[in-house]
Amino acid sequence: MRSDAVTKETPKRALFHALGLTNEEMERPLIGIVSSQNEVVPGHMNLDKIVEAVKLGVAMAGGTPLVFPAIAVCDGIAMGHQGMKYSLVTRELIADSTEAMALAHAFDALVMVPNCDKNVPGLLMAAARLNIPAIFVSGGPMLAGRVDGQKTSFSSVSEAVGAYGAGKITAEKLLEFENKACPTCGSCSGMYTANSMNCLTEVLGMGLPGNGTIPAVYSERLQLAKHAGMQIMKLLEQNIRPRDIMTEDAFRNALTIDMALGCSTNSMLHLPAIAHECGIELNLDIANAVSDRTPNLCHLAPAGHTYIEDLNEAGGVGAVMKEVDKLGLLRTDLITCTGKTVAENIAGCVNRNPEVIRPVENPYSKTGGIAVLRGNLAPDSCVVKRSAVAPGMLRHTGPAKVFDCEEDAMEAINAGEIEPGDVVVIRYEGPKGGPGMREMLNPTSAIMGRGLGDSVALITDGRFSGATRGAAIGHVSPEAAVGGPIALLQNGDMIEIDIMANRINVLLDEEELAARRAAWKPRKPKITTGYLARYASQVTSGNTGAVLKQNSFAD
Repeated sequence: MRSDAVTKETPKRALFHALGLTNEEMERPLIGIVSSQNEVVPGHMNLDKIVEAVKLGVAMAGGTPLVFPAIAVCDGIAMGHQGMKYSLVTRELIADSTEAMALAHAFDALVMVPNCDKNVPGLLMAAARLNIPAIFVSGGPMLAGRVDGQKTSFSSVSEAVGAYGAGKITAEKLLEFENKACPTCGSCSGMYTANSMNCLTEVLGMGLPGNGTIPAVYSERLQLAKHAGMQIMKLLEQNIRPRDIMTEDAFRNALTIDMALGCSTNSMLHLPAIAHECGIELNLDIANAVSDRTPNLCHLAPAGHTYIEDLNEAGGVGAVMKEVDKLGLLRTDLITCTGKTVAENIAGCVNRNPEVIRPVENPYSKTGGIAVLRGNLAPDSCVVKRSAVAPGMLRHTGPAKVFDCEEDAMEAINAGEIEPGDVVVIRYEGPKGGPGMREMLNPTSAIMGRGLGDSVALITDGRFSGATRGAAIGHVSPEAAVGGPIALLQNGDMIEIDIMANRINVLLDEEELAARRAAWKPRKPKITTGYLARYASQVTSGNTGAVLKQNSFAD
């Protein structure tokens, strides 16, 4: 066992005795449990209960569980201010600190307990990097809220703010949304980033069936955690490791189900970053090829009016995979953390609600939920959640309204300066330029709340919350901070967007673009000290997953 390095020497054993461990416990495998629990993030407030269940499962199966923490940022609380610069960047902190703890203490295996946003990809990156047996069990999704008898969620609150600002609802109704939209602990109830990544963890094979959809407040979630604790001991015994599970074919499966589910565009940042840690290049060029042959089967919030709890009742991720497998689009002979293959995992899955999970014969669309666009405005690509775009905005040409930060754009939107037909451009918010690639939920929600969602597009070198809907195009690469074409735009430039053809262009000739490029000058970094400055100096482009450059010490 790896843990022999720390449990067989007398001085180290003395320190374990100081923890209260017995000789018997030190004879067993040491299982690290990475807990993202804190009292700040609603999706993480229940993780202490999940961790206790995992510990019991590990102990029942003959292991010695030891818990250590991972940090977590709530994107909703961080949104719209300096805090959002610290959201994406925590992914690398989580991966690095987990690596440090796992190797410093010679754990034999790990159980990862994340839930929201960057914790899931950060811990998947750590699992791939460490490549010791690992399994995931998340905290589970929030139940949907209720307003006027209709299910609702966090994105509804953000849009209600815009509606109130436009005089469409009263202050009393806005307060009702505030009080009722998020009724329980858990990751926000729609197919936002957290739930997207928890569902895709299940598809990748790193989480047990149900990991992505069993609600946080269900006792079944605690049962799942106990089973995860027991299962890690089997993975250790069989020496099944993350890179045995997260193969190139597994990532293709994840991309395929991503398209069927209509996941957050943030998956187009996180899947390449996780693959990178596995030594796999996940080029976004394949995303459109996958999308072209994969039907979109689910319209979960914000794309529609169903929620993760509905997906769970309909059969969960397994039922979606079973539908997609009818078309022969999945590799089903791949090993998973269950110790069984994908085919064995989904064999008994049934689609119990064809309104929540459309059959492949009757999809919402014949193509997937996410599209990658290219053109002279985004030579290295940009990303849009196609399934959440109004049909009339799939093709759009309009004048640019250009802003150099999110705050300036919000001021203009709230002042009524954005008109039907406009294309709002928010730049210098990319991985380097932000730094940190902030999410633009507030601007998109304000646009929707003001009734402009069917007539206004927004493009940015930043990114979007999974709660965003509308013609919101993010991850524009190269970003403005490195002189990408988005930095050259001026007010009034006509921008042509054709999501169905995967194209985005500014209608300027190359001579004009060249002249502007020659006149462009880099801007002074917004932040020059601390972690964000170090991050900005090392981070790569959004189209490569915003991973950090690796320093080489080779001769």
